[in-house]
Amino acid sequence: MEKYIIQIAPDRQRAKSMVKMANQTLMFIKTIDTKRFPSHVLKAYYDVIRILMQSILLVEGYKVKSSKPHKDLIVYLEKYYRQLTEADITLVNYLRITRNKIAYDGFFVNASYLKRNKQAIHKLIKKLKKVIHERLEN
Repeated sequence: MEKYIIQIAPDRQRAKSMVKMANQTLMFIKTIDTKRFPSHVLKAYYDVIRILMQSILLVEGYKVKSSKPHKDLIVYLEKYYRQLTEADITLVNYLRITRNKIAYDGFFVNASYLKRNKQAIHKLIKKLKKVIHERLEN
């Protein structure tokens, strides 16, 4: 096990609650004018993906504890969850880096990026939800 992953008691209820929050954020995204506020939409999509990834670990009884938790979370899932393709990992890393640029540097995303990548983002979200659902059923 990686040094930045600590074992905790599996927390299925918290994982379910986080999935519910991710679903609410997805509903919120639908209300945002993507053409006017693409950076905010991208940040929200990244939050949904991050929440779902954290939920997977919660169900399994793990938590990331490091100085770079988002990056380490992605690295962990890439290593242990073969359902995630190289393209999925590349996408989530791009979203993470871009979200940081938005939050800390005032970076603006072009609406065309979201338009081109919306399908891939939704596919990744669906895949993460499927992993969580499978883990919750066991």
